[in-house]
Amino acid sequence: MSERVRELIDKLAAERCLSREEWLSVFDGYDGDDRAYAAEKARQTSLKVFGNKIYIRGIVEFSNVCKNDCLYCGIRRSNSSAVRYRLTDDEILSCCDEGYEYGFRTFVLQSGEDHAAYPPERIAGIVRRIKQAHPDCAVTLSLGEMEREDYALLREAGADRYLLRHETASREHYERLHPSEMSFDHRMKCLEDLKELGFQTGAGIMVGSPFQTNECLAEDMLFFTGFRPEMIGIGPFLPHKDTPFRDQPKGSYELTLMMLSLCRLLLPGVLLPATTALGTIRPDGREQGVLAGANVIMPNLSPTAVRKKYMLYDGKICTEDSSDACRSCIQARMKRIGYEVTVARGDHFYD
Repeated sequence: MSERVRELIDKLAAERCLSREEWLSVFDGYDGDDRAYAAEKARQTSLKVFGNKIYIRGIVEFSNVCKNDCLYCGIRRSNSSAVRYRLTDDEILSCCDEGYEYGFRTFVLQSGEDHAAYPPERIAGIVRRIKQAHPDCAVTLSLGEMEREDYALLREAGADRYLLRHETASREHYERLHPSEMSFDHRMKCLEDLKELGFQTGAGIMVGSPFQTNECLAEDMLFFTGFRPEMIGIGPFLPHKDTPFRDQPKGSYELTLMMLSLCRLLLPGVLLPATTALGTIRPDGREQGVLAGANVIMPNLSPTAVRKKYMLYDGKICTEDSSDACRSCIQARMKRIGYEVTVARGDHFYD
C-alpha cells in the first residue's frame, strides 16, 4: 500500500475534494491494497448514508435506433448489422405496469437518439401516463442530447431524473470517441440545462475507453467535484464487434471499482449504480460494485424479444431472463452480501 495514496484517500473522505495533482497521484500510484482501503471507506460511507438498502431501477430500452455514430457503441447509426426496433407507447406502459407489480418504484426510459420517431411531445405524453398510473414512482429518462426547451417540456410532464453520461471531461478525448458532428460543448451544455431545470441529473464515464489516460480520469473527477451530479454512471468499456473499437481491450475491472469508491467518497449522497457492464465483465461484478460503494442496480424490464437487439457492447448479461426473474436474482445476490433490495423511489441524499 502506498502511504501517499492512503493519505489522499483519507483527505478525500474528510474534505470531499482533491487537486488535479492529487488525483493524478492516486491514479498513478494506487495498488490492490489501496483499492481495498478505498472500497472499505466507501462502503462504510454508503452504509452511513443509505443503510444496507439497494435501490432498483427498471430499465425499459424502447428503441435501438440512433442518429449518432459514436465509435464505441453497438447501436451506432453505421452498424448495418443491428436489427432495429421501436416499442409502442402502450408497450412501454405495459413494461412499467409489470415492473410495478415486481416492486420497482423507478422506471428508466432509455433509447438511442431517436427523436424523429419519439419527439419530446410524445415522450412527455408517455411520462404523464406513467405518473398517472403510478404516482408514487420516479421516472428517469436517458434519451441523449436535446435542446433546453425540450428538456423543460419533459420536466413539466413530471420526469424526475435524466441520465446523460458526459463520457469524458477532456475535450480532446471526447473528440476521439465521437464523430465530428457531435459537440463536446453541446454535451456539457445539456448537462447544465438539466441541472438548472431541476432534474436529478446523472453524468458518467466508461472506464478504460480508448485513448483514456490518468489525466482524463483526473479531469472527470474534477468535473464531478464542480458539477455535483445526483447520479454517476460508471462502468468498464466493453467493445462491440461491429464498431471501429472492436479490437480495443476491455476496461479495467479493478479501476472501475476504484472509481466507484472514489466517487462515493467525493459525493456521499450520490446515486451510484453497479452497472450491467460491471456484471458482464465479472460474474460477481455487481456485488463487488456494491461492496465498493454502489447503492443502485438497474435490472431490465424490456420485453425479452428485444433485449438482445439493444447491444451497446458484446456479451451483455440478463437478455433472456424475465423481469421477475431478474429482480429475484438481484434480491438473492444482494442478500448474500448483506444488503436488502428496497421498494422505494430511492432519491439522491441531499447533504
